[in-house]
Amino acid sequence: MVSRLLIIDDDPRITSALVRGLSLHGYSAEAENRADQGLERLKSGVFSGAIVDVMLGTDSGIELVRAARLAGVGIPILMLSALSDVDHRAAGLEAGADDYVVKPFSFDELVARLQVQEQRVLSQRPDPARLSSRDRTLSIRETRIALTEREFELLTLLNSKAGSPISRGELFDTLWSQDGSSNENVVDVYIGYLRKKLGLDDFGFEIKTIRNQGFCIQGVAPLSDDT
Repeated sequence: MVSRLLIIDDDPRITSALVRGLSLHGYSAEAENRADQGLERLKSGVFSGAIVDVMLGTDSGIELVRAARLAGVGIPILMLSALSDVDHRAAGLEAGADDYVVKPFSFDELVARLQVQEQRVLSQRPDPARLSSRDRTLSIRETRIALTEREFELLTLLNSKAGSPISRGELFDTLWSQDGSSNENVVDVYIGYLRKKLGLDDFGFEIKTIRNQGFCIQGVAPLSDDT
């Protein structure tokens, strides 16, 4: 599901209305009014979809989308614009947008278009990896790797908030503080252990470091046998 959206528009009234309206349809939406900050946030990997206005003050939403795609941002992106001519729609799609919505629009139409993108993403996803608490293993296809107790606890915690970063401090407090450990660097050590094991196959996800925010699972999160 496209559950966490970033709305990039230089008009605070529009972003405020979109955040409120989308929240009523079950989305978690955040707003950004600057193109440069919007691009950096898209590159962070914490969002699963975006809505970008074509005109961002003196900046171009089309160029922002182009830059995002060149940077490897693969999430669904919808463009909004009052410009409805074929040339502008074509330019947005050629830059890498997945859809182009013309203002004014209804929320029902916008949500329907988001849902189309959700279904497209879901249909392209490979079968997810599986995380088993019975034998503390992570498996996909014919590959099964054993995890230590602490590795399993760490991966399970990250998996519980897949797509959203968890700070190093929160991970440390949850998993290590009761052991008498006093150095948060232990988190980085175990993240390294997990990444090394994930390199043994394509499990469909990776553990990303989000600057100033922590760590998160990006990609197709593993299914847990506890869910």
